[in-house]
Amino acid sequence: MKNLRFLVLLSLLSIGCGKEEKLVFEQQTFQGENCLGCPEISVSIPVALDNRKISRTLNGALTEEVVSLLTYAEDKQPENIPEAVSSFRQGFEKLQDEFPDETAPWEASIEASVTFENKDMISIGLISYIFTGGAHGYGATRFLNFEKKSGQELDIIDLFKNHKKFVDFAEIQFRSQQNISPDQAINSTGFMFERNEFYLPENIGFTENGLKLLYNPYEVASYADGTIELLLPYNDVKKFMDVKIKSN
Repeated sequence: MKNLRFLVLLSLLSIGCGKEEKLVFEQQTFQGENCLGCPEISVSIPVALDNRKISRTLNGALTEEVVSLLTYAEDKQPENIPEAVSSFRQGFEKLQDEFPDETAPWEASIEASVTFENKDMISIGLISYIFTGGAHGYGATRFLNFEKKSGQELDIIDLFKNHKKFVDFAEIQFRSQQNISPDQAINSTGFMFERNEFYLPENIGFTENGLKLLYNPYEVASYADGTIELLLPYNDVKKFMDVKIKSN
């Protein structure tokens, strides 16, 4: 009987520890004023609820990204998202005062979510669309990757044991996906890699289905070409990785 109780207690502790590995989030939404002629502003991001270092780092990084996207006041840097929403509106109003007949309503839509999490790391994908006049707005995706134990945000260079070997591997996969043979220049089909040399995108993120390499519009192709994505299965890339990517 004592052995049975011990096993039950051990099982409950194991379940509890497993639950503690994942962060607890609350999706928070911020909206602009709902009025005629006002810019449409919508922000929805996950906010980690505990006070661990990883949570503080993640929340701070997400806030910083949103503030950067929405800030248009040159004289004062917003300190939080509500202030950034106001800054975006004020930027529109200032331009409208100067050019009342030429200013189309601005728009900002930002939505972030967890794309991958295990006991070692977590990845956040942030999708944004910003329109501040012109022929069209600009949509982009940003990945934020964090190591949970250290509580640090990871740069792309931190993800790989051997950066060059992974670049070489990624180029082979990219050429295969885009039907560019090894003897062709990387820009032979219309891409715009600088110096006609393949390189990794500014955004690499973790998903449940694999490692995603994502080139935003204008990064290596025209706006009309949209987002260029390459999804690499974890079994193919784990030998290059310097972080643990086995899912829970």
